[in-house]
Amino acid sequence: MSEPEGNANDGAAIHPTIGAIRSMRKSLGPATRVGFVPTMGALHEGHLSLARAALEENDIVIASIFVNPTQFGEGEDLDRYPRQLEKDVKLLSEVGVSHVFTPSADSMYKKNHVTYVDPCGFDNTMEGISRPGFFRGVATVVTKLFNIVQPTSAYFGQKDAVQCALIKRITEDLDMDINIKIMDTVREDDGLAMSSRNAYLSEEERRRAPIVYTSLMAAREVFDSRLSRGVETVSADDLREVVEGVLETEPLVTEVQYVAIDDTTTMQPISDVGDGGCVISLACVVGSVRLIDNIVLR
Repeated sequence: MSEPEGNANDGAAIHPTIGAIRSMRKSLGPATRVGFVPTMGALHEGHLSLARAALEENDIVIASIFVNPTQFGEGEDLDRYPRQLEKDVKLLSEVGVSHVFTPSADSMYKKNHVTYVDPCGFDNTMEGISRPGFFRGVATVVTKLFNIVQPTSAYFGQKDAVQCALIKRITEDLDMDINIKIMDTVREDDGLAMSSRNAYLSEEERRRAPIVYTSLMAAREVFDSRLSRGVETVSADDLREVVEGVLETEPLVTEVQYVAIDDTTTMQPISDVGDGGCVISLACVVGSVRLIDNIVLR
């Protein structure tokens, strides 16, 4: 017998255990196209846009809500990460998600858990250096979720650029028969990338936070301008200086942790950007809140 499950407002069915979600998944049959949207909750329009995309391309959509402890480092915000399960399930129900997997940390990482997925090279990216162990945690939980849910396609947002590259790498290297769909970053009207951590910003910090996107767009303008004049490549250092220069104009940007200019496939640093383009990604602190963002240059 599968574990108990429930419905939120007669909407999406909630599956709190691995046994419950597996039992439901088996009942769908192998021919059912299953879209999957993994989240840590505290949902916003970015997450919901992933669910809508999944609904357009699949017979049924499953979302997960799990704050994964293995991707939080010492001193990070695991304990205070926003948790609003009832509200999140209601939002998912309203867009048409049928099932929500809501496991506990103890069920995902049982006593004496020793097996992790450790992706080589990702700790050497700027985000990996900034957050040691983060990508091992992401790789492990995504692999576990894929194994449990067995989706046809899984949906992620471009805002987490290195994470997207990592997940593509995992599915290819481990021969997972899952389509990885990367959707454009969803932004507020003023350009700020939607993020659950935006809730940490004070009113004044929120007003100033769009400087992050402004800095990236300044680099895009330089890149496009030079290529339009026939310049074949643009120095990564020049693009980095543009981004850093804009961020330095905002006093509430208290720290620039990194500005990375990386290959669009491997997320490894490049020195010059030509027709192949690049990903410009950054992490900075606005007030006391760490924000990340990126754009892809083609």
